[in-house]
Amino acid sequence: MAHVWVAKGSVLQREERALDPALFGGRVHADLLHEAVVNHLANRRQGTAATKSRGLVSGGGKKPWRQKGTGRARAGSNRSPLWVGGGTTFGPHPREYSYQLPRKVRRAALRAALSAKARAGEIVLLEEWSPGEGKTRTLASHLKQWGLAGSILLLTEASDTRLLRAARNLPRMTILPARLAHAYALLSHRHLLVTPGALAALKETFVA
Repeated sequence: MAHVWVAKGSVLQREERALDPALFGGRVHADLLHEAVVNHLANRRQGTAATKSRGLVSGGGKKPWRQKGTGRARAGSNRSPLWVGGGTTFGPHPREYSYQLPRKVRRAALRAALSAKARAGEIVLLEEWSPGEGKTRTLASHLKQWGLAGSILLLTEASDTRLLRAARNLPRMTILPARLAHAYALLSHRHLLVTPGALAALKETFVA
């Protein structure tokens, strides 16, 4: 049993619900969550940073001055990293940062994030609430009445068209299909709104 918030019209009530222990009753592995966050951020990197080495900058080819007798330091090329306009030593070059975590690790991290949300009391079940005609102002009004300040992650099903239409223009709300849920999305939002259909999709997708 876990204490969650249940939306009933304009009222938000705290109730004790039997959430699936396979999703919400696991251990919160801090190391798994850290690994999932690092992986997600690495996969978002473009990897386009680039600098020019001494072989890529313009100039060079001729020795600036003779080796001896000038009183100045020896110089072989004006493309040297020591010169203004010269090449960069050990600078970044385009590369691919993304990598894949094992499937079991990804799922374990997701279960840990869901369990952390459940223990923190940051889950809101939309069981007895309807989006009505799918108006954004209606959902925004209810969010204000519920006292949900901060960022919100909404897990839905594609069939919830009215809810999707009502939520898509809210600035601090992120909509994510339940089948694509991941640990980073849960950890980067303050509150988690879940529909009954999304709960079923989570269990069907991520419970082996």
